[in-house]
Parts: sequence; C-alpha cells; structure tokens
Amino acid sequence: MNGNLPELKRIANRMRHNIVKMIGAAGSGHPGGSLSATELVAALFFKVMRHDPKKPAWPDRDRFILSKGHACPVLYCAYAEAGYIDPALLMTLRKLGSPLQGHPDRRFLPILEASTGSLGNGLSIGMGMALAGRLDQKDYRVYVMLGDGECQEGQVWEAAMFAGYHKLDNLCAIVDYNKIQLDDWVAKILDLEPLAAKWESFGWRTLTIDGNNMQKVLDAFEQAKMTSGKPTVIIANTIKGKGVSFMENNVEFHGAAPNPDQVKKALEELDKEAAVLA
Repeated sequence: MNGNLPELKRIANRMRHNIVKMIGAAGSGHPGGSLSATELVAALFFKVMRHDPKKPAWPDRDRFILSKGHACPVLYCAYAEAGYIDPALLMTLRKLGSPLQGHPDRRFLPILEASTGSLGNGLSIGMGMALAGRLDQKDYRVYVMLGDGECQEGQVWEAAMFAGYHKLDNLCAIVDYNKIQLDDWVAKILDLEPLAAKWESFGWRTLTIDGNNMQKVLDAFEQAKMTSGKPTVIIANTIKGKGVSFMENNVEFHGAAPNPDQVKKALEELDKEAAVLA
C-alpha cells in the first residue's frame, strides 16, 4: 500500500462516511473514537504498514492491534477499503451472526490480529508479538492503538515498562488522545498529564503530534521506523468525532449512534469535504 497524501485524505473521508452509515444502521456503537482515529488508521493501512490483503496470514506482515476495540468501525472500514473484506459487510455491524462484532472478535473475523476491547490488554499483546519478532529474527513492526481513557489501566504501564526495559524498537504505540472517555472529559475523571513524560520515564521515545493532520501523522510514523534501541509512542492529539460538526468534542457521541436525521446531516458534511478533496 502506497497512497499519496491527497489520496490518503480521500480514503480517510470515505472511511468516515462509512463509519457514520454503519453505526447509524446498527443503532449502536462508538462514533466519536472511530472518527478521531481515522487519519491514523488510514495512514497505517495505506502508507505505513507492510501487509497484503491476498495473504492476510503472511508471516512477515506488520501487525496492527486496536486495543481500544470499541472503535472497531474504523478498523472494519480500513479492512473494506484495503480489500480484506467485502464492503457490503459494513452495514451488518453488530448484527447477530455478523463477522463485524461490536468489539473485534477473531472467532468471527479471523483476519484480526487479536480479539480486543477488554481495555488495557492490547499493548501487552503487541509487546508479545514484538518480542516474538525479535526472537524469530523477523523484521516486521507492531503497531498498537490505545485510547486515552484506556491509559488509566494499570496493565498499560506494566507493558510499557517491559517494552522499554527490553528496548523493543519494533513496537510503536499510538495514543488516540481525543480527551474524552465514556462518561466525561478524561482530565475530569483521571487526568493523564504529564502523559509524554510518563512514557519517557518508561524508556520510550515520545512523539506528540496533531493526529488529524495526515502529513504530521506520516512524519511521525517515519520517525518511529527510524528509532533504534527503544519503542516509540505517538501521542496523537485528536478531536473526538472529527469531521462531523455536532459530534466533535461531544461526550454524548462516545457511545451513542446518530439517529437517521443526524446520519443525513453528517453525511452531507462529509460529502462537502469530499468535494473539496476531489
């Protein structure tokens, strides 16, 4: 996958379009954190990671773990855009028997690297994969996306300590720092700051960026690839509900589906953006 900057922006817009439609059709889901992570996931799947939809189990592929599994619509949209799954499946999100469960589940969708959504576990899974790659003398990289509220979990910091101590430079964590979790703003529930200093104290290289700026995202992933002797964390400052005006920075849309009128309005806004990007 080797998208250029304009095409990556168009892909992100199409993914947002599908996120809104599929969560609206399901009548439940997590739009806010799916929309905030779209540039990050689009960059990974269509520029950064080494992978092949025709060989999803390719041993030398890069791995992506969506630790904040409730944001799975963004991952499913990337899979559809890349050719891993039929795009028609997107509208079956959260339906009984659908491979696209409300949290990523390998029993239903075997192309997933891991079943996730029990918050706090993804970095440990990715850390294990990165260590296995080193032991097997493989050059694949492992990318793990964490939620900011998820970083309140103690297991995240156990994994961070292990990865830093063992200098797992084939591991890159991404914190989708959209500042909102289920009930309220992160800073009101359990403030993470100073977040960058915490990661650095565990032996990680820390990059803080605008996570909704595609060029900044690409630059950060390139710096992560070039880092030797320590894992990298990208603290991506994002906007919850990015791209849909009434969802942006709105706590309500952490875990609430838009109603039909809201879906219509959101898609109209995204269509206007698509026209600009065309």
